[in-house]
Amino acid sequence: MQKAGPTRKHPVLRHAPLALIVLIAAIGAFTLRDYLSFETLRENREALLAYRDAHFAMMVAVFIGVYVLIVAFSLPGAAVASVTGGFLFGIAWGTTFNVVAASLGAIAIFQAARMGLGQSLAAKMEASDGTLKRIKDGLNENEISVLFLLRLVPAVPFFVANLLPALVGVKFRNFVLTTVLGIIPGALVFTWIGVGLGEVFDRGGSPDLSLLWEPQVIGPLLGLSALAALPIVLKAFRQKKGI
Repeated sequence: MQKAGPTRKHPVLRHAPLALIVLIAAIGAFTLRDYLSFETLRENREALLAYRDAHFAMMVAVFIGVYVLIVAFSLPGAAVASVTGGFLFGIAWGTTFNVVAASLGAIAIFQAARMGLGQSLAAKMEASDGTLKRIKDGLNENEISVLFLLRLVPAVPFFVANLLPALVGVKFRNFVLTTVLGIIPGALVFTWIGVGLGEVFDRGGSPDLSLLWEPQVIGPLLGLSALAALPIVLKAFRQKKGI
């Protein structure tokens, strides 16, 4: 008697997680924008600080949980959450919690996308013989460098850097590695802004996120981006010269 082969998930079930993310993201874009804001943080700052002092571990768990949901469902407020990490926990712990939460959320949306649309799209790219196949092969050869570039180039939206790798079939371990390491520079900047947030609120101001585009900040990020791109450039040069 022959054993039955492995069962395949129904297409609707495979696409359900990503469809749910898209639906919640669309709803959240219209309903949560006014709540996940610096103004909300300003109004609740004393209550948050008091709760942190009384229940530190619980505050860490709630903070990470909320941040994961924001990233996983591409909700508005990721920048607010990152700055809040610095405001509540300081530069060292704030950066750590920001990286952990953002990485977990990114992994969740990556897995949801890869489970559904990513599987079929990657299979089509692999089976094709034209441009799509060359793109897929080129990505496989430079996977780590390309993933680091997606994380380090400030112009690439965070949700794009989470979804695109899943849709072209990158290795999960490479995605996790480049996500955790690649978001550290940006997390440090947002956390640093959050550390001084109390003084900004006391002056009646709002956080100035334009700091991200100051030369002393954008310069190192672009330098890291160039470093990530260097292996791709060298490999292309060697192939052209036949080295």
